[in-house]
Amino acid sequence: MMNRCGVALLFYQVLTFPLLAADPTFRLGIIGLDTSHAVAFTKAINDPADPDLAHVEVVAAYAKGSPDIQSSVSRVPKYTKEMEDLGIAIVPSLDELVARCDGILLETNDGRPHLEQIRPVLAAKKPVFVDKPIAGSLADAVAILRAAENAGVPIFSSSSLRYTESAQAIRNGAIGKVLGCDAYSPCTLEPTHPDLFWYGIHGVETLFTVMGPGCERVVRVTTKDGDVVVGYWRDGRIGTFRGIRAGKKGYGGTAFGEQGIRVLGPYGGYRPLVMQIANFFKTGQSPVDSTETLEIYAFMEAADESKRRGGVPVTLAEVMQAAVTEK
Repeated sequence: MMNRCGVALLFYQVLTFPLLAADPTFRLGIIGLDTSHAVAFTKAINDPADPDLAHVEVVAAYAKGSPDIQSSVSRVPKYTKEMEDLGIAIVPSLDELVARCDGILLETNDGRPHLEQIRPVLAAKKPVFVDKPIAGSLADAVAILRAAENAGVPIFSSSSLRYTESAQAIRNGAIGKVLGCDAYSPCTLEPTHPDLFWYGIHGVETLFTVMGPGCERVVRVTTKDGDVVVGYWRDGRIGTFRGIRAGKKGYGGTAFGEQGIRVLGPYGGYRPLVMQIANFFKTGQSPVDSTETLEIYAFMEAADESKRRGGVPVTLAEVMQAAVTEK
């Protein structure tokens, strides 16, 4: 006889993850057509030649963009047309999108509307992947993850750089205990967002993939051409992020371990992340703990605060406290 825990789990799976019920296909909807990720992820997920992704399908999208970010506004018509050409239904409202789908990819390039856009998703108990940046402020990042937890809804957020093959190998012990890491990525700025949230997130996520959580404080040096942020982990390790705004741009770094030193890269494209997203919707389990995701954004906010104070050390605890108090 099935006990009460077993009954509750079965009820949850049938309600929240319809792929376990009669229809084997998990229907996905996309919020935001102002980023190439929307089209690229759809092409990967809906590829009939990829049996690993046969259980998920993008079926609809809501094309909202950002009215005050020109790079966002200008992309919406192009990506909307591309999605229509792929056979994706373009719906007029978030409510209709949520009703049509079993899970949501929140792809809006602008992190500022994410908190409002995610509310109907959480209210409907639909699992959600939130593309970078998870929010346009640390306070909103806290609010989003808290709201998902309170709603009991699975949530996952990550840059595709987390799933670079070398970074994952190091995370899983390829060079023994990681003693330090220097990571880099392009770091273009968008005035509506904290400096590193817009594009520096890629290199910072690489840094945390290799180092893991546990950063206590950061110091930032900045010029018009780039940034260097030094993070001090509580166990004495040091990790750095270099944000590039001039000269040759790329993604990578170097990891230093007890058993070796390894170069990070090359970037492996979107498919490794898409596979993680598909598995997330299948299992309801995020591959990245929300506390680590939040620490990444606290690291970047502390770097901004260090810049505002002229390059002095700033603790992650301080900026987290301010963010929690704000919300």
